[in-house]
Amino acid sequence: METKRTLGRTGIGVSALGFGCWAIGGEWQSVDGQPLGWGKVDDEESIRAIRRALDLGVTFFDTADTYGAGHSERVLGRALGKRRADVVVATKWGNVFDEETRTRTGADDSVEYAHRALTASLKRLDTDHIDLYQLHLSDADPERAAELRDACEEFVREGLIRAYAWSTDDPSRAAVFGQGEHCAAVQHMANVLQDAPEMFALCEELQLAGINRSPLAMGLLTGKRRTGQALEAGDIRSRPPQWLRGFEEGVGADPEWVGRVDALKDILTSDGRTLGQGALAWLWARSPRAVPIPGFRSVAQAEENAGAMAKGPLSAEQVAEVDRILGR
Repeated sequence: METKRTLGRTGIGVSALGFGCWAIGGEWQSVDGQPLGWGKVDDEESIRAIRRALDLGVTFFDTADTYGAGHSERVLGRALGKRRADVVVATKWGNVFDEETRTRTGADDSVEYAHRALTASLKRLDTDHIDLYQLHLSDADPERAAELRDACEEFVREGLIRAYAWSTDDPSRAAVFGQGEHCAAVQHMANVLQDAPEMFALCEELQLAGINRSPLAMGLLTGKRRTGQALEAGDIRSRPPQWLRGFEEGVGADPEWVGRVDALKDILTSDGRTLGQGALAWLWARSPRAVPIPGFRSVAQAEENAGAMAKGPLSAEQVAEVDRILGR
């Protein structure tokens, strides 16, 4: 398959697969103690995994300032080091957090905060520019978002960022950013279990890349999460917030969702793919603008995810069969 994508109208080239750096931020929490990370993490293993991904042709890394309350950005910056010029780095802003206590303390949608957050991210990432700067407040007010879009255009003029995007699942909000000259993408949730037809259509209409978060449905599509399997206390899936589908507190993976994954297994593991590689292959078949960003915490996960690129997208017949099985 064509293993490269262009971020929207910008001409910025990336690998067809990106790596999401949420999990490598380690443990962090909300003010009321809700876990917001994926549990404990080994920074040295994270760094080895990032460098292995680079060797395997992955050139796009997506993080956020709030992941691990700044920790994910620091780890990514360390891992890239002298190879920074070889990659496209995306990060996000909008959440307010305390690095020392690793706590998300609120949100700030002001233009002033965007300036401060950008300066802080550049420092943590140890870089002089961010390739793709993304608003991380999915339900921000559209009028305020228009001001933030204009602020991002100013950041482009100043050479601090190359392009920008909004991480949101609302097409009307994404369209507000999409009107900006240097808007390159929308980051939205999509996976074989949770299609996003309106968002895919918007990306096509506005010529934006679709950066797909949760491409493996928070781990369900790796086949490693079963019902009744406990998750460690610091893992967001152990006490899933309302938006996190497919997991239940005290139950682990939702049995109904596990059943859907099992029903798709034969199709997704065709042509020697692992289940996770098949889930990524579905996204590439779904849209030529799709750039899935699976998470990782180990070299083995990095190798498996990157290996999906060699196997390419599912066929149109396989996509139709998936829709039939899921009753879509």
